[in-house]
Amino acid sequence: MAAFVSRYARAFADVVAQFHLGASEVDRQLQDFLAAWDASAQLREVFGDPSVPAVQKLAVLDAFKAKLGLAPQVRNLLAVLSDHGRMGSIREVVAEYHKELQGRLGIHQAEVTTARELSAEDKAALLKHVSELAQGRVEASFKLDASILGGVVVRIGSTVYDGSVLGRVERLKEVLSA
Repeated sequence: MAAFVSRYARAFADVVAQFHLGASEVDRQLQDFLAAWDASAQLREVFGDPSVPAVQKLAVLDAFKAKLGLAPQVRNLLAVLSDHGRMGSIREVVAEYHKELQGRLGIHQAEVTTARELSAEDKAALLKHVSELAQGRVEASFKLDASILGGVVVRIGSTVYDGSVLGRVERLKEVLSA
């Protein structure tokens, strides 16, 4: 990820907080714009072409503002990205904005890997423990990987908690070989 992506994301999160914008409404507007962005090769071409005057690009943004009901702050984020030739990175900026917002709200993303499908009760109990580890609220994605043999592997950011059978065997192997 380029350094500018996190700067734009933090600045936009500051704006959302300063103007007391609803995070869900801002997210809807960003997702609507991204859907239009992904669906229209012409739109991407206009913003990627340096020969298209900035005034025309802003006119396109203003048309989207009216059509999609974008808040002025969302339109301004898009205008700044366009003015600085960064519109091609809009998806990365939006993803980083979501991470920034979740961090400010104390929400941690966790990836939970298990060898078998967990019941709803097991998932709830596991999420309770993961929330304690993360010292905050956790949004988890679950995936299956039979190669871990049993147990669970939890990744929160760059921290990995390996309680898998495979992980235990590997640690035992290291101890025995040392």
